[in-house]
Amino acid sequence: MRTAFLDTPDEAVADVADGSTVLIGGFGLAGMPIALIDALIRQGAGDLTIVNNNAGNGDTGLAALLAKGRVRKVICSFPRQHDSWVFDDLYRRGAIELELVPQGNLAERMRAAGAGIGAFFCPTGVGTPLAEGKETREIDGRTYVLEYPLRGDVALIGALRADRAGNLVYRKTARNFGPVMATAAATVVAEVRELVDVGGIDPEAVVTPSIFVDRVVLA
Repeated sequence: MRTAFLDTPDEAVADVADGSTVLIGGFGLAGMPIALIDALIRQGAGDLTIVNNNAGNGDTGLAALLAKGRVRKVICSFPRQHDSWVFDDLYRRGAIELELVPQGNLAERMRAAGAGIGAFFCPTGVGTPLAEGKETREIDGRTYVLEYPLRGDVALIGALRADRAGNLVYRKTARNFGPVMATAAATVVAEVRELVDVGGIDPEAVVTPSIFVDRVVLA
């Protein structure tokens, strides 16, 4: 299926359903698809499970989505930062669930989903509460814990540039989670700053090939 190029972020997220698992790219605010998140707020989907590196910054983007009460659960690595007051308040009131995942495990679980890997053993988290209830195995004298893939119904990612075939490149740390999320979701929506003709991106520089990108919106 060819990548669709849409005029507005609202069109791009119009079919996100209640109860969806939504992978949201970004490393803090770097690469966060703010326009798509704002459109998702306007769209009204609720009871969402959100996967992100953290749990929102300040009062914009992901934090604004949380503040609207649309999110049932957050799966992330860094839920508490100096400006994560929206999540902090919700969590203390018991108004939101949290699944804490080490950052490398979070990326690898999504990479496993995209690669068709059924599960993998990882040493991170062994001997901590994060491993409680999980299968462990000793391999070559070292203990590992079994982790499962993390898939999304939708991925909302921010990229620097797309060409008119749907290939993407990112800017610096905005690249940290977008590429693995693009492989791990049933529908991938990319918010980009620039749109160029085919050939405007060196093929050797493409990070996310168009085959993984369902929709692009210039925001």
